[in-house]
Amino acid sequence: MTIFYFFLILLVISAVLFYFMLRAFKNPVNPHNNIPQDLELKILEVNFPSIKGQDIYAWKVESNPDLPTLILVHGWGRNVERMTPYIRKLCCRGFNMLAFDARGHGNSHSDGPMTMVKFAEDTGSAIEYVLGDEKQKNKEISLIGLSIGGASSILAASRDVRIRKVVTVGGFAHPLEVMRKQIKDRYIPYFPFTWIFFKFVKWRTGLDFEAIAPVNNIAKAKADFLLIHGTIDKIVPLEQGLKLKKAQPKAELWEIPRRGHSNCHLEKGFWDKISGFLLDK
Repeated sequence: MTIFYFFLILLVISAVLFYFMLRAFKNPVNPHNNIPQDLELKILEVNFPSIKGQDIYAWKVESNPDLPTLILVHGWGRNVERMTPYIRKLCCRGFNMLAFDARGHGNSHSDGPMTMVKFAEDTGSAIEYVLGDEKQKNKEISLIGLSIGGASSILAASRDVRIRKVVTVGGFAHPLEVMRKQIKDRYIPYFPFTWIFFKFVKWRTGLDFEAIAPVNNIAKAKADFLLIHGTIDKIVPLEQGLKLKKAQPKAELWEIPRRGHSNCHLEKGFWDKISGFLLDK
């Protein structure tokens, strides 16, 4: 009976931990209504179809059809409002801009468990929307992605040669490494709990995580990369940025001292650095 109760308790503990791990990696949906009103250019609310044919919500900042387009990709559990500082600081530096809500985020439609691949697919849908506009004469496309938005931008660039430049801020090299760290930070042992959880995630999503990992795809892309990473990032450690740099030595890695995961944009010279990289021919 002692062994029976031991395994029963272990099963209960496993079920509870499994539930909380699922909750931890379920993206919160945060609808929004606050459109910046203090820009020189007007923000248009637009929709374009995802690969599932349903609406993806976006903000379009249009200045000149002869200018290239900069697509902004938010992070996990966020929405286009997270990209407001980027829109405000970069809108008049020589770009048309499009920021969108990934599926399952903001005002876009839901589509089951969100993944880095779905972020990349939505980025591809955004590109098709931009290039499908007959008024848009300049066909150059660049990306800025934050966290998972940065990781998915790398994956998107490895699949689409039309993407010219990519800026990532706190982007990760491998999704499972970041997930494992976040679970470990909650003092959950890897075996058997995390191991079982990863097996479930792979089964539920049907993804080959080695095949989609940015570290295994960045060298396949034709785009130029600026990898920005705070040295005290506790969500996606600097080690992840270093791995991306090692995988693609031509990429530029900017390590920002004393910055974390969500405040790199407060660094002096941040906007000049980004716009200089994007506009450099």
